[in-house]
Amino acid sequence: MSHIPRKRFGQNFLQDQGVIHGIIAAIDPRPGDVVVEIGPGLAALTEPLMQRAGKLHVVEIDRDIVSHLSGRFSAEQLVIHNADALKFDFAALAAEINPGGTIRLAGNLPYNISTPLLFHLASFGAAISDMHFMLQKEVVDRMVAEPGTADYGRLSVMLQVRFNMDKVLDVPPTAFYPPPKVDSSVVRMMPWDVNPWPVGDLGALEKLVTTSFAQRRKTIRNNLKGIADDAQLAAAGIAPGDRPENVTVGQYVALANLLAAH
Repeated sequence: MSHIPRKRFGQNFLQDQGVIHGIIAAIDPRPGDVVVEIGPGLAALTEPLMQRAGKLHVVEIDRDIVSHLSGRFSAEQLVIHNADALKFDFAALAAEINPGGTIRLAGNLPYNISTPLLFHLASFGAAISDMHFMLQKEVVDRMVAEPGTADYGRLSVMLQVRFNMDKVLDVPPTAFYPPPKVDSSVVRMMPWDVNPWPVGDLGALEKLVTTSFAQRRKTIRNNLKGIADDAQLAAAGIAPGDRPENVTVGQYVALANLLAAH
């Protein structure tokens, strides 16, 4: 199929067989696994995922690609959901296709919507057993960043509090058509079995973290002026003179839980 990649959908199609093999090996789909692929594109990952799992669900917004995929694969092999992944209810899909169980998510995510899409997917953590996504390398570096590093920020905290994450693979632009202007990476995200940092109110934590990182060069005391005093910061184990990137996920959670209790 000669599909012209669409800029508005952020389409870059994976074509490097070595990279495809590496991603499938990382996902390691088994027969009977309930796998949902986001943005199948020209089926570079779709076909090997389907061969290994036996059947596959895909969520795809581009109607041309939907018609190409439905012509190429049978409905028994491939179930296509023509929808916008940003608005799609993955929990409802999990309940429908694997009642009482979870689904596995995979895909080469459109880089232009990756951050809002990650937050959307994070809200369905209870319905998902694991996720493997190709994203812009810079985004993956921020997702897995440790405190005290330049990459550590709101994205790191808000995803690490929900998922155990690691970078699996780096992917060069030459692996795609058209080649993107950035390097890519594959990340593995697994919801915590037992959360090391139980959060009382995720919305309150999100607000606190967003405010903390609003001005990275300022101290946490300055950024949280009127929200948390020195005594409250200290009670959460935070030095008031620290910058936001030096505060750990556990300390942000401790402070959010402490503030919620007052």
